[in-house]
Amino acid sequence: QRSTMKVVAVLALLVAGASAFVASPRAAPSSVALSAKSKALPFLECPPKLDGSMIGDVGFDPMGLSNVQTDLTYARAAELKHGRIAQLAVTGFFIQENFPHLTGVPGYEEMNPLKAPWSVPLGANAQIFLAIGIVELATSDNTYGEGEPGNLGWGTKMLQGKSQEKIDDMKLKEITHCRLAMIAIVGMVVQTLIFDKPLLGGSF
Repeated sequence: QRSTMKVVAVLALLVAGASAFVASPRAAPSSVALSAKSKALPFLECPPKLDGSMIGDVGFDPMGLSNVQTDLTYARAAELKHGRIAQLAVTGFFIQENFPHLTGVPGYEEMNPLKAPWSVPLGANAQIFLAIGIVELATSDNTYGEGEPGNLGWGTKMLQGKSQEKIDDMKLKEITHCRLAMIAIVGMVVQTLIFDKPLLGGSF
C-alpha cells in the first residue's frame, strides 16, 4: 500500500508538470484559425497561442494552460530547465546504481538513487542547494526578464559560423531530448519505487 501511495504521488507530479510541454515565447497572430487542429493531438483544437512559430511547437496543450498565460516565455524557460535537469537526472540515476562508490565512507555507500540523498551528510546536500541557488540568481533574467529563454550564455561559441537552419535544428533536438528525459525519469522513479532494485540489474 505504501508503494502504491508513492506511485500515485509521482504520477500526480507528472500531471501537474504538464505545463512544461506548452513552451512558447510568442503569442499566436490573430490570423490563426481557431478551428486548426493540433499536430500532436489531431482530435483536439490547436491552442491559439501555439501557432507553430516556435521551435518544437506541435500544439500540445490538452489542459489549455497556454490560455491562462499572457506570455509563454516563462513556460519555455521552465520546459528547457526541467528538461535539462531531467537529462542529468537520468544519467545520474544509472551512475548511482551501477558505478563504484566511496566504500568505507559512511553515507556514501547507498546505491539506490532515491535513498542516497537522505544518507549523505547535511553539508553535502547544502552544497548542492547552494550551487542551484547561485545558478538561479545568475540566470534569472533568462527566466523572468527579457533574455532568450534557456540561453545561459554557455556554449554559444559552438553556434558560431552555423546557419540559422542548423541552429534551429539543434534547438529542436534539444527540446525533443528534454521532453523524452522528463518522461524517462518519471518512469525510472516509478519503477524503482515499485520494485526497489536497480533498473539494469546491478553494477557493471
